[in-house]
Amino acid sequence: MAREQIKDVKREARLVQSRILVAFIGVLVLVSILVARLYFLQVIGHTHYDTLSNNNRIDLVPVPPVRGLIFDRSGEVLAQNFPVYTLEVIPDQVEDMAHTLDEIGKLVPLTTRELSLFNRSLRLRPGFERRHLKTELSYDEASRFAVNQYRFRGVKLVAQLQRYYPYGELTSHAVGYVGRIGPRDLGRIDAAAYKGTDYIGKLGIEAYYEDELLGQVGFEQAETNAHGRVVRRLNRTPAVAGVNLHLNLDIALQEVAAKALDGRRGSIVAIEPSSGGVLAFVSQPTFDANRFVNGIDFKSFRSLNESPDRPLLNRALHGRYAPGSTVKGFIALAGLQAGVDPSQSVSCYGWFSLPGSRHRYRDWKKEGHGRMDLDSAITQSCDVYFYRLASRIGIQKIHDTLTLYGLGRQTGIDLGLEPSGLVPSPEWKRRVRNQPWYPGETVIAGIGQGYMLVTPLQLAVATATLANRGLYVAPRLLHSREDPQTRFIEPAEGADARMVELEDKAYYDEVIEGMVNVVHGARGTARRVGSGSSYRFAGKTGTAQVIGIAQNEEYDEENIEERFRDHSLFIAFAPVENPLIAVAVVVENGGSGSRTAAPMAKQVLDFYLIERLRRAQAGKADNGFG
Repeated sequence: MAREQIKDVKREARLVQSRILVAFIGVLVLVSILVARLYFLQVIGHTHYDTLSNNNRIDLVPVPPVRGLIFDRSGEVLAQNFPVYTLEVIPDQVEDMAHTLDEIGKLVPLTTRELSLFNRSLRLRPGFERRHLKTELSYDEASRFAVNQYRFRGVKLVAQLQRYYPYGELTSHAVGYVGRIGPRDLGRIDAAAYKGTDYIGKLGIEAYYEDELLGQVGFEQAETNAHGRVVRRLNRTPAVAGVNLHLNLDIALQEVAAKALDGRRGSIVAIEPSSGGVLAFVSQPTFDANRFVNGIDFKSFRSLNESPDRPLLNRALHGRYAPGSTVKGFIALAGLQAGVDPSQSVSCYGWFSLPGSRHRYRDWKKEGHGRMDLDSAITQSCDVYFYRLASRIGIQKIHDTLTLYGLGRQTGIDLGLEPSGLVPSPEWKRRVRNQPWYPGETVIAGIGQGYMLVTPLQLAVATATLANRGLYVAPRLLHSREDPQTRFIEPAEGADARMVELEDKAYYDEVIEGMVNVVHGARGTARRVGSGSSYRFAGKTGTAQVIGIAQNEEYDEENIEERFRDHSLFIAFAPVENPLIAVAVVVENGGSGSRTAAPMAKQVLDFYLIERLRRAQAGKADNGFG
């Protein structure tokens, strides 16, 4: 039997010991590496990694400011904010946008327009910014989504303030509106100032005073979980609310002026002569500004934009019309400055011809007015007198005088994109048309026809300047600013003012007396509206041709399509002794100024000078101050 091999116990023990040593060294090395790594993370790289960690869990959320309110002169709210439920989305936190939108649509109906606006916003702004998906959720819609919100990472139901215009159509052209920030806006704004808001002033006061109404954005640090939900709020820098604006606009007078127009196409502008404050600023037809806040649908916008009545056109600011006979008082001032004797009379046979010409410029009164001096010519609006006057003083003096009163020029009102209008001159015609000026063009300029174009606002400003006996005050919608925190109201800076100097201030009395006789004289063209008036006022009628009438034809309103009929105009100020209001009325295709525009102006004057005072006195009596 073979001898069994004896085990080498010592060798095996050494082997085991060596293996344990290697393992120990390995563990020691790994532990050393781990300790070194922990030291690096906790000590050397602490600041860096702490910042990264905070960025992962701390969300810097913009706090949008409350937009400033807009009031009329008596404190009536014209633009306010009201709370609505809104669905907001942070695109970077949504893994599958199409699926998410589909699932949200099962809970809250999403219209094609809402989806289109949201998808457009995805292309315009960074993915980390919140976007509006749906605004103005009903209580039921908000409740359904709230109980399911945990399912939608990056989607949040929030309550926010939305702009609302209580008077809707009545103030759209003056106050304007806000709308969603679009591509054109992004190119001109400071994006940081609009963090957290999707709205910007688009038109009117809302756009002109955007920087003041907007306020300053705030920020809040919020701790969020892995799904982007806020766990707790850490720090907050509050937003600063926008400035509240008080306008010169009198909303009660605005309503009266709008009703006076009675749905006709046209405009009424009323101004306080002493301050330039715009009391009424009406353009009809109009539109509801509330429809534009969240973006009007294409079909509705096209209907407004393509309407033959042009409701989107701000006629008070952008409508340009031949002023007709409303400018005769200003042309009379040009004549007086040129040395014309107001007592000198001329014969009116119903027509006028230039020397050596057989062409007849006809008077509105076919049989003529007989002998006319300056006063009677203004009172009865004799065209022949002003044909002769214009031909005598020349177009340059007419241009220079009318522009001094603001006709054909930008008035400087606090609204954007104001046009200039046109009071022609020989230099203008050479520059624009490359043609000489003809004597016949001077003749028709004498009655506010031809190339001459003015806006209703310019007419109102010129009338106010006449009421001031030459003091031109730029028109202003803004009256004062209110600090939303302290409620301190600071008057707006004074409007630009200048004097239109004449050689003799008595010239104003000559013209104004003629305008008083227009409404109070026995033969005045607007004597019907002045009859029985409890206050004295000055006015001037105007009728402006829309289409030309051939030399041997007569104007027959009954057989002319409505849109080709004459425009109706009237200007006035009252009371004569201490003017408190000046008004200009333009009614498109309204016909005779005395028949259509003058009664409308009288309604505005009556309310402002009689009814408004009666209401104020009644209010004092109710409060124990009567």
